[in-house]
Amino acid sequence: MKIGFIGLGIMGAPMAGHLADAGHELFVNTIGDVPAFLQEKGVKALASGKEVAQAAEVIVTMVPDTPDVEKVLFSVGGVAEGLSAGKIVVDMSSISPFETKEFAKKVEALGAQYIDAPVSGGEVGAKAATLSIMCGGPEAAFDKVLPLLQLMGKNITRVGGNGDGQTAKVANQMIVALTIEAVGEALLFASKAGADPAKVRQALLGGFASSKILEVHGERMYKRTFNPGFRIALHQKDLNLALNNAQKLGLALPATALCQQLFNTCVANGGAAWDHSALVRALEVMGNYEIPAQA
Repeated sequence: MKIGFIGLGIMGAPMAGHLADAGHELFVNTIGDVPAFLQEKGVKALASGKEVAQAAEVIVTMVPDTPDVEKVLFSVGGVAEGLSAGKIVVDMSSISPFETKEFAKKVEALGAQYIDAPVSGGEVGAKAATLSIMCGGPEAAFDKVLPLLQLMGKNITRVGGNGDGQTAKVANQMIVALTIEAVGEALLFASKAGADPAKVRQALLGGFASSKILEVHGERMYKRTFNPGFRIALHQKDLNLALNNAQKLGLALPATALCQQLFNTCVANGGAAWDHSALVRALEVMGNYEIPAQA
């Protein structure tokens, strides 16, 4: 297929690479230079989203936030100006479910279709093509792009209509943040009580408290390896989506709000670019105790 890909950052670049490796013809647009490894795969860099949309059957976007998606799609020279009947926009960014529904309506008015397909799995999952992909949109369009998604991920689910994929991703980020907070509290408690947090983590991995976050981020906490990964600033963006949309829905999300405040504490201490596992550092500030670094 002829595929457009807009946004070749930490996540987007390896995802686009998997599509190119499968033999698809890629037309790309990104801020800055196209990564060298993609140039070697023969991708074609174009000057605008409009040109990408004109050249491609399926247009994938992978950018940081809701305003970025809106700009890529609907600004002057954006994707919308190059759309025509039969084309499909697949937004793999993590953005507002409510705004996603409006974007989908605008795209459909042009005769094209829209799939929201945010991902979970981080840079590691993007490189390994093991991302979980949560999709919303028309079933026929989903079926058409599924073979492409399978080149980038393993657990791919059509949750429902447009916006439902983004809703699932917001829920994912809530669970991740709350679990990081729980793991941080547990290992901080264990360490301050005199136990070896590495051994505590090992013991817990065999029981009901086991989780991927305990496995991966628990190790980060006692090894003090807080290079991202997934930056705190991006997780803050996702929790803002949860809290802002909860207000519209009349819901209280008290634990999510607590995690956002802990992330705010990290940012206040220079940690916007820390990995989100560094949420434990906010707990350490509050407890005036730091988990000692282990090799």
